Amino acid sequence: MSEALPKPGATGASLDLAPWPEVDFGSFGPIDVQPLSRIQKLVGSYLCRNWAMIPHVTHHDEADITLLDTVRRRLGADQGLKLTPLAFMVKAVVSGLKLYPRFNASIDAGGKNLILKKYFNIGVAVDTPKGLLVPVIRDADRKSVAQIAAEIAEVSQQARTKGLPMDRMTGGCFSISSLGSIGGTAFTPIINAPEVAILGLAKAFQKPVNVDGTLAWRLMLPLSLSYDHRIINGADAARFCVHLASRLSDPTQMIEAD
Repeated sequence: MSEALPKPGATGASLDLAPWPEVDFGSFGPIDVQPLSRIQKLVGSYLCRNWAMIPHVTHHDEADITLLDTVRRRLGADQGLKLTPLAFMVKAVVSGLKLYPRFNASIDAGGKNLILKKYFNIGVAVDTPKGLLVPVIRDADRKSVAQIAAEIAEVSQQARTKGLPMDRMTGGCFSISSLGSIGGTAFTPIINAPEVAILGLAKAFQKPVNVDGTLAWRLMLPLSLSYDHRIINGADAARFCVHLASRLSDPTQMIEAD
């Protein structure tokens, strides 16, 4: 294919949308008007752009984290640190990006080139009272699970209390959005442009699974991978999730790699 990819924001890629409906909601009953925060308006504009301009596909899978749950609790108690599955997921994602480099890529602003990155910076979505922020864990490939867990805790606390400077939210290669502490079985996370994929984590649940011919209850983590279909095909998305599930099923390999 010699044709360039559509340039983001170019006329050929613009959308001719109907105007937003203007409604006098107060004419139907009592209302309360709450202005959107600056962060909500900014994030909202990015989300609308990303959803409209990127052809999203979401692949759903599950990972067996039974052993991971045991290991993280033991390791956390030994080190006096709260280790969540998210820290292990960051390490698993880095492994996946190395194996499947098109997930660690971006389309340039002109839509003519695919930029393959040689670094591994992982964004972690944080829910704050003022809106969603995505701090970036830089050089995650060089950090241990414990170091990643400590950094996630630090930036999450800072995001919820003081806010984050822009330099802590730029340069990401891939993002993770976790709803595991709240609930849900699956969702469609919106890609954080100029990244080409994002992983959503729902709440882990117990499920009977066939293990070596025996039915056993296992702790399963739902995975929701949204990807840019211009860059990534469905087969590679499935392989990427299978790789993540494999890494998470045996967390010792990630700890030993540290």
